[in-house]
Amino acid sequence: MSIAEQADLSPALVDATVDAGVRRITLSNPPANALSLAMLEALVGAVEDASSDRDTRVVVIAGATRIFSAGHDLKEITAHRNDPDRGRAFYEQLMARCGALMQAIVHLPKPVIAEVAGIATAAGCQLVANCDLVVASQDARFQTPGVDIGLFCSMPMVPLSRKVHRKHAMEMLLGGEPISAARAYEMGLVNRVVPAAELEIVTREMAQLIASKPAAIVKIGKEAFYAQAEMPLAEAYAYTARVMTENMLAAEAEEGIGAFVEKRKPRWPGP
Repeated sequence: MSIAEQADLSPALVDATVDAGVRRITLSNPPANALSLAMLEALVGAVEDASSDRDTRVVVIAGATRIFSAGHDLKEITAHRNDPDRGRAFYEQLMARCGALMQAIVHLPKPVIAEVAGIATAAGCQLVANCDLVVASQDARFQTPGVDIGLFCSMPMVPLSRKVHRKHAMEMLLGGEPISAARAYEMGLVNRVVPAAELEIVTREMAQLIASKPAAIVKIGKEAFYAQAEMPLAEAYAYTARVMTENMLAAEAEEGIGAFVEKRKPRWPGP
C-alpha cells in the first residue's frame, strides 16, 4: 500500500462543520489532541478553508476530548532524535508550521473563538492564547510547563505575552504550574468561564452574535486591532484614523448610520 493510500485510510485529525455562519473546527487526535506535524498541517488547511468559505463568518476551535490539546507530540519529537542531524530539520519544520498556524489565525479575516474543556498545555495553551476570544469550562486548566522538561515554552510565550500582563505570563512560563479557568479569567486569558454543561451553548451564542454583524466590518476591525497593537501611540492613531475614514465610506457604514438616524433595523449588504 502506498503512503498516499495509507493517508486516505487514516482518521481525520480535524473535523469541520458549518452551521448558520459558524464553522466548528474540532481537534480529533485522541487522547491528547497533540499538535503533531500532521495535526498542524491539518489545522492550517482548516483555517485556509475557513478563510475562503463565504458561508463562514466565525470560527470555533474545540477539542474532541476532555483535553483541548496537550501541545506538541513529545513521542514524535523524541523519535526524530535518531535522525542523522539529531532532529534539527524536523524541529525547524515543526516550529515553522506551528508559527504559520498561529499567524494564519491572526490574519484570518474572521474571528476565532477557542472553546476549552479540560486541559490546554504548552502549544495547546499557545493555540488558546492565540485565538481572538476564549470560552472555558469551569474545570479547564491552562499551563506552559516546558520549563519542567527542559524545553522552555518560547513560542507559547508569543501570544501569551501579548494577551495577558507580562508578569502573569512570566509566572506561567517560569513556574510551569497549571492555572484554573477562574485564574485565567482574572489574568485576561479567558473571556468567559461557564459550567461544563453550558460550554458549547455559550460559545455558540457568542459566535452567532458576532456572525450577525456585517462581515466586511468585522474583517476591518480584526485586522486593525492586531495592526495597531504593535504600533507606537501616535502611529496607531494615525493608522486607525485612516481605517475609520475608509470605513465611513463603506456601504455598511452608510446603511448602519442611516438606520440608526431613521430608528430602524439596518439592512446589511450581502457578504
